[in-house]
Amino acid sequence: MSDRYTIILAAGQGTRMKSKLYKVLHPVCGKPMVDHVLTQVSQIDPAQVVTVVGHGAQKVEEVLGQRTQYVLQDKQLGTGHAVLQAEPILGAKDGMTLIVNGDTPLLQAATFDRLFKFHAEKKAQATILTATAPDPTGYGRIVRNSLGNVERIVEQKDANSEEVAIQEINTGVYCFDNKTLFEALHHVTNDNAQHEYYLTDVIQIIRQSGGVIAAYNIPDFEESMGVNDRLALSKATAVMQRRINENHMRDGVTIIDPAATYIDTDVQIDNDTVVEPGVLLQGHTKIGSGCVIGAHSKIINSTIEDNVVVTSSTIEDSIMHKGSNIGPNSHLRPQSDIGEAVHIGNFCEIKKATIGPRTKVGHLTYVGDATLGSDINVGCGVVFVNYDGVKKFHTTVGDHVFLGSNSNVIAPVNIADHSFIAAGSTVTSDVPQHAMAIARARQTNKLDYWQKLPLAKDKDWE
Repeated sequence: MSDRYTIILAAGQGTRMKSKLYKVLHPVCGKPMVDHVLTQVSQIDPAQVVTVVGHGAQKVEEVLGQRTQYVLQDKQLGTGHAVLQAEPILGAKDGMTLIVNGDTPLLQAATFDRLFKFHAEKKAQATILTATAPDPTGYGRIVRNSLGNVERIVEQKDANSEEVAIQEINTGVYCFDNKTLFEALHHVTNDNAQHEYYLTDVIQIIRQSGGVIAAYNIPDFEESMGVNDRLALSKATAVMQRRINENHMRDGVTIIDPAATYIDTDVQIDNDTVVEPGVLLQGHTKIGSGCVIGAHSKIINSTIEDNVVVTSSTIEDSIMHKGSNIGPNSHLRPQSDIGEAVHIGNFCEIKKATIGPRTKVGHLTYVGDATLGSDINVGCGVVFVNYDGVKKFHTTVGDHVFLGSNSNVIAPVNIADHSFIAAGSTVTSDVPQHAMAIARARQTNKLDYWQKLPLAKDKDWE
């Protein structure tokens, strides 16, 4: 089999996006569009991948890294000119070259593979990936002769009335005999409305020289969708999200309302987990089996082990171990490590803290920069005071400790195993094992104080 090569076109500015962000870097379900393309291309094992960059080149290279080679298109002179920039790398090679745009995030590896195979079977010099569009506005039209053979591709702005009515469109994806491609590119001119060098003109040049032009029509138009503005971005995101959710449901995940559930492409979920409406699962999140992710929860780059219950809470860059639970309305900030069977109740915030097995943090509590052991009871309103205005300090709490309600633990401090903190205390010193720390003013009752108030003379208050 001939070697396979790929050129990804990612040099266009994308002015219709009306954005400071380079077009191909706009995310679809958590991953930049051009990353989606490269990810799918990589699955067909090409010998080389070359990405043509222009505007925002450095940022594109930061996203794609070493997974591809790069060439720069300094001036935006059209798609034909863009492909020609790859000639120093690929021009002399034998084989087949796939050309795909970096703003087509829905194309899949299986389609690329079938296109290569179709191209080889037809012994073609050029094969166009086409689709039938319900509304072809904005796409190049495939013009065929009376025998059904492809004659040329006409861009929307250069098409006459008959050509505008054609529904078979050019997806912008091609497979070429590599050497034939670069030979033909040197014959492309910019004699058109935009004064650009169109890659589509290569088709007619190859045909006029006696080369075979084939067209492989994909049945799913949505897969070929290109993104040029925010409306198209939202449509592509909806298609991608539907795919992702359907794949998870086929793998044994219950998604109560797929239309209102937002899962990024790299998220992993094991079977028998239930995902309720309004949930956002983002980044490289991993969720185990038998979990319940409650409505309107948001989990980012976190690990949720088996049988965890998350109720309307936010978790970011953290881990919840088996059998733990959180919520409603609590927040795990980065570097939180929640142990097995830990209970984090409502309106709690945990940050850069490790909480040992079976510890309970019931409600209205802040735990920051701390290590808590096992079987601790943290009362309502406890605050781990970790910041003095300049530096953060750490608190360590041993096993089987009782932290009374409304306590303030002023870091740095160590609270030993089996110790007690009386409710309302402000702890500033270490607490030894088995001790009770009481750090509050002694109660004083002022008898008959009511009689000193003006209200005492008002009978309505008696």
